[in-house]
Amino acid sequence: MDAIVPPPSQDSEALEISLSGATELCRLGLGTMIDIRQGFELEMNGSIPGTVHIPMFEVKRLLGHSLSRDEQDAIDTGKPNAIDVQSFFTMINRLHHGHDNILLCICNSGRRSLHAARLLRSMGYGKALSVAGGFQAWKQATAADDAPG
Repeated sequence: MDAIVPPPSQDSEALEISLSGATELCRLGLGTMIDIRQGFELEMNGSIPGTVHIPMFEVKRLLGHSLSRDEQDAIDTGKPNAIDVQSFFTMINRLHHGHDNILLCICNSGRRSLHAARLLRSMGYGKALSVAGGFQAWKQATAADDAPG
C-alpha cells in the first residue's frame, strides 16, 4: 500500500535564490530585484543599482496585516513613504505580469525577504523569490570584485 504524501507546504518550497543567480536573471531581463528594506536603511547602508524600492513593512500595514513591535518600530524610525495600495499593486503587476519578471526580494540579510516572497506568493505572485544573503551578500561580492588581485 502506498503511503499518502501530503502536498508540499510553502515552507518546503524553494523560495530562495543565490545572489549570483538573481543578478544573472536581472542581467538577462528575466527578473527584477525589489529592495524591501526601509528607506532609512537605504540611506544608511546604500542600495544595489537597478533595484526597485518597495518597503515591505509599510506594504504589510497597507494590506491590513498585523505588524510586530520591531516592524512598527522600523516604520516609525524612518520618514513616511508615499506608497499606497494602488501604487504597490500597479508596480508589482507591471513587473510580474506585464514584463513576466521574477520578483527577486532582497533585504539586509535574507530573512525579511523570505517573508516578503511568501507574502507575494500568497497574494498570487508565484514568481517571487528571496535573494539569499541579501544586501550583505551583495556588499561582500562587490568588495571581493573590487579587491586588488
